[in-house]
Amino acid sequence: MGAKPLLRTLLLAMLSQPLSAVAQVAGGVDPVGRWTARPAGGAAKPPMGWSSWNAFRTEIDEEKVLGSAVALVRTGLAKRGYVYVNVDDGWWLRRRAADGRLIVRTQIFPSAMRGGGAETSLRPLTDRLHAMGLKAGLYTDVGHNACSQAYDLSSPNLPVGTAAEREVGLSGHVDQDIRLFFQEWKFDFLKVDACGLADYSADKPYVAAQGYRPSVPIVVRGEPARTDAGRVRASYEEVAEAIRKYASGAYFSICVWGQADVRAWGKDVGNGWRTSEDITADWTSMLQSFDSTATRALYAHPGAWNDPDMLFIGSGDFDQHHLIEARTHFSLWAIVNAPLMIGYDLRQAPQSLLDIWGNADVIAVNQDRAGNQAVPAYRSADLDILVKTMADGRKAVAIFNRTAEPVHADLTAGHLKLAPDRPVTMVNLWDRTKPVTFSGQTRLMLRPHETLLFMAEGQPELAEGLYLSEMTGSINVAADGVRQAELDPTIHRGISAWSGTKSSGETPMYTGWGGAQPDVAPYGTPLTIAGHGYGRGIGILSNSRMEVRNDAGYAHFKAEVGIDDSTRNRSSTVRFSVYGDGRMLAETGPISFGAAAVPISADLGEAKTIELIARSGDGGASTVSVAWSMARMTK
Repeated sequence: MGAKPLLRTLLLAMLSQPLSAVAQVAGGVDPVGRWTARPAGGAAKPPMGWSSWNAFRTEIDEEKVLGSAVALVRTGLAKRGYVYVNVDDGWWLRRRAADGRLIVRTQIFPSAMRGGGAETSLRPLTDRLHAMGLKAGLYTDVGHNACSQAYDLSSPNLPVGTAAEREVGLSGHVDQDIRLFFQEWKFDFLKVDACGLADYSADKPYVAAQGYRPSVPIVVRGEPARTDAGRVRASYEEVAEAIRKYASGAYFSICVWGQADVRAWGKDVGNGWRTSEDITADWTSMLQSFDSTATRALYAHPGAWNDPDMLFIGSGDFDQHHLIEARTHFSLWAIVNAPLMIGYDLRQAPQSLLDIWGNADVIAVNQDRAGNQAVPAYRSADLDILVKTMADGRKAVAIFNRTAEPVHADLTAGHLKLAPDRPVTMVNLWDRTKPVTFSGQTRLMLRPHETLLFMAEGQPELAEGLYLSEMTGSINVAADGVRQAELDPTIHRGISAWSGTKSSGETPMYTGWGGAQPDVAPYGTPLTIAGHGYGRGIGILSNSRMEVRNDAGYAHFKAEVGIDDSTRNRSSTVRFSVYGDGRMLAETGPISFGAAAVPISADLGEAKTIELIARSGDGGASTVSVAWSMARMTK
C-alpha cells in the first residue's frame, strides 16, 4: 500500500472512533507551539458572488449563467466584490463508462462541446468568466449521486444512462474529478454536497424506482448519534487533499448542512461549511439558518467561515415588496461574516434589490480584514443584539427584531464594550441619517422584522488591548472538549418547506451544543464563578485548547479562571495553562467547583501563538464547564 492510501486508511480509522478516542490518538490538548488552522489563502475574506441554485435550481443553462455574470459587471456589483459565478447542480449529463470522465450536458452548455460531441469541457465557460475579471465555481457531491437525483426527479437535467453512468458524484473518482475541475477546466471554487452520504438507502422508494445503487447512510439527518462523523470527515479530507494537490488557492465549500459535527472540523478541512439545512425564501427558514451560525463566532476566522447558506434576497419574504426583511437578511449575513452569494436572476433585478446587494458600507462590515464574526451581546426569542469589532477598533452593531411587531430596544455602551461615561457615536449604515450620539445607553425603535445596522465609535472599555471575545478572528478552537455531539436547542425551529407538519416536528440540523462561546458559558448561561458573574470572557469545556494568533504583538495576557457554576460535572478539578509558541508561560494549580476565580497572567514576549489549555484533573476522563473570564490581550 502506498503512503497516501495508508495515510487515508489511518485517518479514516482514527476519525471513526468516538471523539474522546480521537483526542487521545491526536495527542489530546498538548501544546503544539504554532497556529494549526489552515492558511487563509484565497479565503482571507468571506467569498462574494452569485450562485445559480436559488434562482434556477437544476434548470440552468449557459445563457442564464453568462447573463448573470454580465449583470454583475454591468451593475457594478463585481467592483463591490461579487466576483464568483457558481454553477450549481444540473450541469452534468453522465459519467462515461469507458474511463469515468464526466460529460457535460451540451444541450444547455453548448460551448462545452468539443470534437463533434465526443468530448466536452467547461473550460470555454471559465475562460469567458475569467476574461470578465470574475471567478468560476462548480458543484458536485461527495457521494455517488447528487441531491437532485433524490429530490428533483421531475427535472429535465438529471444525469442519464446506466446506474453507473448516473453516479456523477465524487465517490471513487475524487482525484480524477478534482483534477478535471481545477487543472483542466480551471474552476476557482467547489461546493461539495453530501446527499450521496445521506439519501440513498435501500428503503428509499426512488432508489429502487431509479435503479440507483443503494448505500447505507453515514449521515442520518437530524440524528447525530447515528451519524458517523469520522467517516464523513474522512470523505471530505480526501477531497481537500486533492484540491491541495491541483488548486491550493481554490475555495472549498463543505455542504453537510451542519451535521456530522462539522462545527468542530470544518475549519480544518474546508474554507466554509454549511451550518444548516437549505435556506428557503421564508422568514422562519432565514431565522433557522441565521441561528445556526450566530453563536459560533469562535469557530470561524480568515480562511474558514461559517456558512448559513446563500442569500435569498429577491424572492418570497425577501422580495422587492419586503425590503425591510431583505435588508435584515443582508445585514445579518454581513455581520456574521457569511459568504455573500446572490441567489437571484440578476438579468432582471430591480434597482431596489441592487441597492441592497451593493451597499458598500454593509459589504465593508462583512469584508473587514480582521475577520471577527459578530458576538451576541443580547439574545432572546424576540430581539438580538450582535456586535463585531472591526480592524480599526470601531464596532459594527446589528439590533435585530425577530418579531412581526414593533419593539423598543435599549442599547448600552456595555453591549459595545465601550466606556459608559464617554460619548458613543453611531451612524446608520442603511439610511445615513444624522448620527446617534449617547452616553451610557440609548433607546431605539424597530419596525417589525427590522434590523438596525450601525457603525459605532467611542472610548474602548479596555484600554490598550482587546478582550478575546472582541478578536474572534484571531482564535482557533483546536479542541473544545465536546465529547458527544448534541443538537443545539437555541436554533429556531420552523415548519419545514419539505415535510410541512406531517412529522412530529422539526429538530435543529446543527450540532455543537456545549461548544466554545464568547462572553457566555458553553451552554449559554452567564459566565459565573463561585456566584460572581463576568460579562466578558470565553466559556468552554475542559480538555480544550484554544490558539490565539498574536500578530498585533500584544505583550500581556490576563484572565480570571475557574469552573463555571453551570457545569454538569462538579467533582473534577481543572488546571489552566498558558503557552507561548509552545513554552509554558503560566499555570494554575487544580481548581475545584465552588472555588473563587484565580487570576492568571503571562508576559508574552515575542510569542506569536498563544495557547490556552484547560485540563480536567481526572486525566481527561470527564469534562467540566470552565471560564476564561475577562480574558484579554494588552499592550
